[in-house]
Amino acid sequence: MGTKIDTFLDRVLHRRSLARWERWAAMAETLTLDRLREMRGRAREARRQLDKVIHIAEHRLALPVIGSNALRRPMGSDWVWRPPLWRGEIPVPGFSSVPSKQPICDGSVVYHDCRRSELTVRQIRNTREADLAPFGLRMDVFRFDGSFLSLVVDLPPESVQGLKLRHLVRLDVIVEMEKPLEIFARLNIKHGPNVEQIVRELPLAEEEVMVEFDLAYTKMNEKRVERLWVDLIFEGPEMNQIILRDVTLSRRPRADL
Repeated sequence: MGTKIDTFLDRVLHRRSLARWERWAAMAETLTLDRLREMRGRAREARRQLDKVIHIAEHRLALPVIGSNALRRPMGSDWVWRPPLWRGEIPVPGFSSVPSKQPICDGSVVYHDCRRSELTVRQIRNTREADLAPFGLRMDVFRFDGSFLSLVVDLPPESVQGLKLRHLVRLDVIVEMEKPLEIFARLNIKHGPNVEQIVRELPLAEEEVMVEFDLAYTKMNEKRVERLWVDLIFEGPEMNQIILRDVTLSRRPRADL
């Protein structure tokens, strides 16, 4: 009962407040300057609070919801994962003149060999209904005098638990670019003192792309696998803007014959 009364009273007070501001707006052209100055002060006080509510509401109600970890799970997958950079807000949202080996957040690092960096990196908010990831990553590349630019993403310990040669590791990416370029994905598998590498070119004909890494073609020692990481390598990125809307990884065992 108390809640209903409060709600009713809130509606009444809200209507009265709107009516008061409508009257004052209509009177603004004819008020004395002293009275108009006082009204402006009240309006600014109200606007600060209204802007704060609107800003918080727009942020929280934007799609997809922050904290959501909704994932497309490919059929047969026994592990699916989205890196933290695309899952939640990071402590420092942007970097300019990014040096090589610059950590963007825990588990994501930018590498390049430019003598002078003209690269900016920023986490952005995804708001399209088609997006499942709350955040994306935007890279603006201006002059580029290096030979490579890559983003390294470390996979969590769960990715290697029970990993076998009969597994397929899948990478799904949603990418946007100002102009075409080549992007390669390299899966790195550390087992003992050795590192196995598999390289695939992302098919960028579609906005949402996927590649699979077949571990059967490696010499991975199943008993000694320590960790996995993926390099996203951007060829010829000069004067381009690259947006990675989402990055997800999964694995599935090949069906027994």
